[in-house]
Order: sequence, then C-alpha cells, then structure tokens
Amino acid sequence: VQLQASGGGLVEPGGSLRLSCAASGSTFGLMGWYRQAPGNKRELVATVITAGTTVGTTNYVDSVKGRFTISRDSAKNTVYLQMNSLKPEDTAVHYCNAVSFFKSYWGQGTQVTVSS
Repeated sequence: VQLQASGGGLVEPGGSLRLSCAASGSTFGLMGWYRQAPGNKRELVATVITAGTTVGTTNYVDSVKGRFTISRDSAKNTVYLQMNSLKPEDTAVHYCNAVSFFKSYWGQGTQVTVSS
C-alpha cells in the first residue's frame, strides 16, 4: 500500500491550499486527513467514506467546518482536501490516512504553514 500526499505550502491568512492523496495497493473503505502541530497530538481533520453503502459520507472536526472540503475521485483512488479561509492555527504537518480491511495506513506528512 502506498499513499502519496502533496499540496502543502506557505500561505497567508485567509488564503487557500488544496492537498491531494493518491492511494494504491488495496481497496480502501475510508480515507482522510489528520494534522499534527508542534507539541500537539495528531488530530482528525476530515474523512470521507470511499466504499460501501454510505460512500461519500464526510466528517469534519468542528474547527474546519465551513472552511475545508474533502472530496474523492474514485477513478483515481485520490482524496482531496480543499482548505479555504486558512488561519494561523491551521499550521501543522498534514497526514493522509486510508483504511483497508481494518488496517490503517499513513502517507508522508505535508507541511501547511499559514503566516503573514
């Protein structure tokens, strides 16, 4: 299984970034993004169900609702995180996650820095 994440960077407050995560090597039922800021625990940002009867169902941490949107391209086995109205507190290493047959896989982190 491989998860290839991309799209991080430096952006000013109020700006936007889009993260991508391309998954390969298995069939995944759930994919999403987590983040970890210095000194903090890793936290869930957003997830989307990618297989089964509830495919497309999304979940967000309260702090990003209305600003971030998670979406998927099933043909490409890719999940996107569109991040708008970014705030300095969104600064963190963002990690892609995918679950396949009850096993959890992680991609490499991508740094998101929101600063003026």
